[in-house]
Amino acid sequence: MPRKAKSPAGRPHHEAEALIRLAAQYDVAELEVAWGDNRIRIRRETAGPSPSRPPAPVAVEAVERAVAQPSHLLTIEAPMVGTFYRSPSPEAPPYVSEGDPIKEGQILCVIEAMKLMNEIESKVAGRVAKILVENSQPVEYGQPLFAIEPLP
Repeated sequence: MPRKAKSPAGRPHHEAEALIRLAAQYDVAELEVAWGDNRIRIRRETAGPSPSRPPAPVAVEAVERAVAQPSHLLTIEAPMVGTFYRSPSPEAPPYVSEGDPIKEGQILCVIEAMKLMNEIESKVAGRVAKILVENSQPVEYGQPLFAIEPLP
C-alpha cells in the first residue's frame, strides 16, 4: 500500500491544497512557503484576463463614478492588474491632480505589477476632470482610472 506524504506535523499534505485554495480565493499572484526540507511555490499569471476565466469584477463604486461621467469625457483605463500610485514615490507630488491640463504622452500615474513600476501615459491632450481611483489601491485590467475632458 502506498504511503501518503506527511507534513512536518505528521498530517497529509492537505496544507498544500489549503494554500492553493487560499491563494485563488484572495487572488494572490505568487506564494512561496518552506518548512524543513519541504518547499511549495504557487504562481499564477496576472497580466490580464485569461480566456478560460472572465476578468474579476471592478469595484462597484468605480463603475458608478465612471458611468456617471458626462458623455463628452474620455476615460483612461488600467492596462494591467496592479496597484495604482499617483506619484513616483511617497514623498513626491502627484503626477496630476483634478483640473490639471495634460498633454498627449504625459505620465498620469504608475501601476505596480509584480514589483515593476509601469508608467501610464495619457492618450489624449485635455484636462483631468476626475481621478477615479484612490492612491495605493488595487486596480483591475480595464478599470477606469481617469476621466479626461479632451481639448476641442
